[in-house]
Amino acid sequence: MITTSGLTKVYQSRGREVTALDGIDLHVREGEVYGVIGQSGAGKSSLIRCINLLERPTTGTVTVDGVDLTALAGRGLRAGKELRRARSRIGMVFQHFNLLSSRTVRANVELPLEILGVSGRERSRKALELLDLVGLADKAGAYPAQLSGGQKQRVGIARALAGDPKVLLSDEATSALDPETTRSILQLLRDLNRQLGLTVLLITHEMDVVKTVCDSAALMKRGRVVESGRVSELLATPGSELARELFPLTGSATTEEHTVIDVTFHGDSATQPVISQLARTYNIDISILGAAMDTVGGRQIGRMRIELPGRYEDNVVPVGFLREQGLQVDVIDGVDAEIAELAELVKDAKDGAR
Repeated sequence: MITTSGLTKVYQSRGREVTALDGIDLHVREGEVYGVIGQSGAGKSSLIRCINLLERPTTGTVTVDGVDLTALAGRGLRAGKELRRARSRIGMVFQHFNLLSSRTVRANVELPLEILGVSGRERSRKALELLDLVGLADKAGAYPAQLSGGQKQRVGIARALAGDPKVLLSDEATSALDPETTRSILQLLRDLNRQLGLTVLLITHEMDVVKTVCDSAALMKRGRVVESGRVSELLATPGSELARELFPLTGSATTEEHTVIDVTFHGDSATQPVISQLARTYNIDISILGAAMDTVGGRQIGRMRIELPGRYEDNVVPVGFLREQGLQVDVIDGVDAEIAELAELVKDAKDGAR
């Protein structure tokens, strides 16, 4: 539904060039909720503004629902009309709501339809239908100043849906809201995604947003996508930066004669007493240095950092036991990197020989 290829954006600032986007390749499938996460300055907002051509990319292409938006930009009056038509199929939700204070809630939702030339009766019908969809049918005659932050954002979402978009872009839509309101807005976005078949692209710096609602995600740093894919698959990928960000763990070996490993649990394994089984089976003392568990995409997923007595070569069999249970195991400390890598290469070679 959304594809960017080689997308770059360079700004001029005080006589020098600042690269906000540096060769972004992004692929968002139809009907999924896709999160783009990163710290301030990573390039997230520049990315979302380039996707709907509010900002024109310096180089690269943006394709939404099969239409190359960058090909429509800057090619005369007809191309301008085609770009506006394509943009009308892309809804946008902003961090600070951007509601018109002099208009009622219903009139705010009607605004895009008014611009599109829709008749007054049809505008009113559509606006009331959308307000009912977001749970604000009783606030149609109210003004923005009379609403809470969460209610204002629901109005913003209803307005974004006025043109029956296939794509909904959300630029930090929950960052100005309290945790409880954030959860309700995320649930609303997920419900709309399912009910309307919307493709939702979320820009956020909050890891909880990705864990709560996203099917896929991309991690941005310094204008680049450093990792992307299905969230469940990334959590099971050795060395995944996103997995470390979603489930941060601390703690390292107390001495050189210990091995520290991170164990990632998925699905059924998250509820099984695997660590206690490991301790009983091999008669070893295991120290739990840290643990985190949450529900991601409707599945329970967790990570645990544990310390095993002895160096890595002494723990090959226990580590193998954990992997046989379908767990992802990453060695963190207690072994030279070359030894760990060599052990994995030998294992892969044996598997290949078989």
